[in-house]
Amino acid sequence: MRIGISADSTCDIPKELLEKYDINLMPIKIMLGTEVKQDGINVTPDDIFNFVDTTGELPKTSAINTYEYSEHFKSLKEKYDAVIHFSLSFAISSTGNNARLASLDLENVYVIDTKSLSSGSGLLVLSCVDKIKENKDIKTIVKELENEAKKVQASFLLDTLKFLHKGGRCSSIALLGANVLKIKPRISLIDGKMQVTKKYRGNIEEALIKYCDDLLKEISPNKKRVFVTYSSPVEPTRTILLKKLQDMGFEEVLESSACATICTHCGRKTLGVLYIAE
Repeated sequence: MRIGISADSTCDIPKELLEKYDINLMPIKIMLGTEVKQDGINVTPDDIFNFVDTTGELPKTSAINTYEYSEHFKSLKEKYDAVIHFSLSFAISSTGNNARLASLDLENVYVIDTKSLSSGSGLLVLSCVDKIKENKDIKTIVKELENEAKKVQASFLLDTLKFLHKGGRCSSIALLGANVLKIKPRISLIDGKMQVTKKYRGNIEEALIKYCDDLLKEISPNKKRVFVTYSSPVEPTRTILLKKLQDMGFEEVLESSACATICTHCGRKTLGVLYIAE
């Protein structure tokens, strides 16, 4: 059986791997004022940051609708016997439920609620690639992926709460307190929802090292694969973290740049270490 892989553009898988494994993306729509852009096609993180700097406003994102998913899946079914689609957490966006509704009218189209975002979803996509290579049947692959979705450790350390505040996800009081105390919050995906799970004080470079050390102690990783994903490179910390993870014995250490949709909500100098837990 030929199995096609599809994912929302928020999966943050590096372009070379998308091409290597023929992974098909559905771009989230982003509105920069009156302009409608497509994530990963004609808008970049720098476009997002420049728009916020210039206008003081946050771009708006728009969920992919059921019709668009239906057309996307039908197109893929012309090439594949079955399609597995990886969605942004259902608890975060209506995008996932729209994809699920579209799949109900089509045979052999499966939608995975990744309960995650960014390369947390990407981890499941690459795990699917592994399973297809192992010639597992479609039902087994879907069941294993749904179980793995519960084990994805997806978290990020934010340098600023400004973007979350502009998006209505953070109060003015919390923003002021974070700025005054130089707090860097760790945002984790818990049951598909974003929660603050820890707070660090000081500059972002020092906080990121502590965040990575704490995370790996708290949540034991499966060392097959790990992502270091960022909205903008934080040097030399990015290089230090990549080497640290390599020295820990991860088989595959990947780095990726967060897409425009993710950057709309997290801002500059956000970095996450993401892996599947044991």
